[in-house]
Amino acid sequence: MKSIFDKQVREELIQRIERLSDSSSSNWGKMNVYQMIIHCIKTEEMYLRIKSYDRLFIGRIFGQMSLKSLVKDETPFKQNEPTHPEFKIKENGYISNNRLRWINLINQFESKSEADYEGFSHPFFGKMTKTQVGEYNYKHIDHHLRQFNV
Repeated sequence: MKSIFDKQVREELIQRIERLSDSSSSNWGKMNVYQMIIHCIKTEEMYLRIKSYDRLFIGRIFGQMSLKSLVKDETPFKQNEPTHPEFKIKENGYISNNRLRWINLINQFESKSEADYEGFSHPFFGKMTKTQVGEYNYKHIDHHLRQFNV
């Protein structure tokens, strides 16, 4: 299974991110390319433990079961999956500086260890291991890049 912690996988994702432009349009969903990049920046900051978000009640009920089904194999995420309210971006802007910001965050995964994820809790899934973070985060980024044809 691909993981954000794999250097080759990060390089592939970065190459795809670099192909995004302000005129990139989505195949599905409500986000424009700027909103998608900011959404992904916020999730990278969460996985890098720069920011944290409160656990959703529904996640306490279904979170762990959902996580296990999402990271069990290479199957890409379905279109139009629900988004945590904190990750819904309303504003608009230009992507150039933010695309670089996203890439810089992705590169930070190179130095993360198992210990960095002790006690990590996702706002929907709850407790996640480094392996789960790596696989889920790859699939999340891939999902949004496919959304914008890259």
